[in-house]
Amino acid sequence: MVNVVRFIFLLAVMAVSASCNSNKKAASGDGEAVVTQPAGPAFSADSAYAFCAEQCGFGPRTMNSEGHERCGEWIAGKFKAYGMAVTGQRVTLNGYDGTPLKATNIIASYRPELAERILLCAHWDTRPWADNDPDSANWRKPVLGANDGASGVAVMLEVARLLHADTAKLAVGVDFVCFDAEDWGVPRWSDVADTGDSWALGAQHWSANPHKEGYKARFGILLDMVGGQGAQFWREGMSMQYAPDIVKKVWSAAEVVGFSSYFVDRDGGMVTDDHVPVNEKAKIPTIDIIAFYPDCTQSTFGPTWHTVSDDMEHIDRATLGAVGQTVIQVLYSER
Repeated sequence: MVNVVRFIFLLAVMAVSASCNSNKKAASGDGEAVVTQPAGPAFSADSAYAFCAEQCGFGPRTMNSEGHERCGEWIAGKFKAYGMAVTGQRVTLNGYDGTPLKATNIIASYRPELAERILLCAHWDTRPWADNDPDSANWRKPVLGANDGASGVAVMLEVARLLHADTAKLAVGVDFVCFDAEDWGVPRWSDVADTGDSWALGAQHWSANPHKEGYKARFGILLDMVGGQGAQFWREGMSMQYAPDIVKKVWSAAEVVGFSSYFVDRDGGMVTDDHVPVNEKAKIPTIDIIAFYPDCTQSTFGPTWHTVSDDMEHIDRATLGAVGQTVIQVLYSER
């Protein structure tokens, strides 16, 4: 079945490549121009997969670890290599248990001179504890985070690579924000009550203290766990509460490029994630593209979520490709 999905994905990419210079627009009911044909370059799932593997090569990117620091430098270097203006927002944050966390939000900007901007974001740290593993003996082991961490950054790096290579420049700027300290939330074995505030620490800080004073964006898209095998993306509840028009925009883009089987036209659950403070504090309408497995008994985030099995063996190029091409479609449809 995986081979069939990959074959379909390759056909879809060929269709995008053949039609990227023949965009068509139609008027929607509210008068907004809507691109009804694939737009932009073909997203390379193989390249995104390689970016995912390179991050995992540093080992778990848990807070205050050597692997975390080395990977952060690598991410910033890749964005710089693709012509982005890169800012490292360094701050010490307090974990749920009082641990000082040396965090760095990495911001990479495409065409920073433009006032009109789109926000793409993902977290780059990984979970210190595999506290959802079916074997409780693994609950205090770190998570490699191939899907929960690396996949979102990998998609953003491939988008940045494509923007850098494309001579047809976008009419809007793009800010890639890699949030840190997302996954230091209260573990299930702790006696501390989980109020939700212990998660998304880097996003909380950036949302209250953006890299540019008065920073604004038309909208934002958060990418979280976007590379898992068998993943689908339902309309996340907080996204529907804060930014239903952006959900519609993204799901419509997925349909145009042939990936509506991944972007399901159904409502999922509400998720505490980086997009919540971006909506509430930064006041940027931002949605969460996040995996939803309604029939998975291990977790609705999928069988590898917060387990020692979140590794490259469970990453699917086809899933990365479906999400990446959808993001490309959204960006190249903006005017």
